[in-house]
Amino acid sequence: MVPLQLTETPDWLESLFTSKLGFVVLFGICILEGAMLLRFMPSELVVPAALALIGSSIVEAVAIVVLAVVGTTVGQLLLFGVVRRAGREYALRTRWVPITESRLERFDGWFDRWGPLAVPVSNTLLFVRGLLTIPAGLSEMDRRSFLVLSAAGSLSFQSILAALYLLGGYLLV
Repeated sequence: MVPLQLTETPDWLESLFTSKLGFVVLFGICILEGAMLLRFMPSELVVPAALALIGSSIVEAVAIVVLAVVGTTVGQLLLFGVVRRAGREYALRTRWVPITESRLERFDGWFDRWGPLAVPVSNTLLFVRGLLTIPAGLSEMDRRSFLVLSAAGSLSFQSILAALYLLGGYLLV
């Protein structure tokens, strides 16, 4: 039995993932996703697409998850640093950070209520994934704590995606 394979993957994406540079491409896509710059592919499809196109053996799956965690963490750390330096107004007016004043206020509230724990929890959830990076960057949270908590949440998210893909593929075949 083999896991599910993607049937309608765009040709350009498939050729990048299946090339000798597949892991480099995955790493770059994950950095973009972590920095909230990934607009051409939903974040929940990155790891399953990599598993389908690069490979889904245990070694390949672990390598893909590790690379995805490191890449998204690097991207989030970059966003954290930009927001920390540039401030709230920059985050609200720049086009590449997808947040409005009302959403930022809501996420500020979550961060105020739950503190640093909100970072890994938000990194595990669909739709709000990574958005607590902005209030964390605006807070007094230190970079090292953010790095560890961001990586923990990304590890949870990417592992769940890989497990669902692999388990779903074996159950459906």
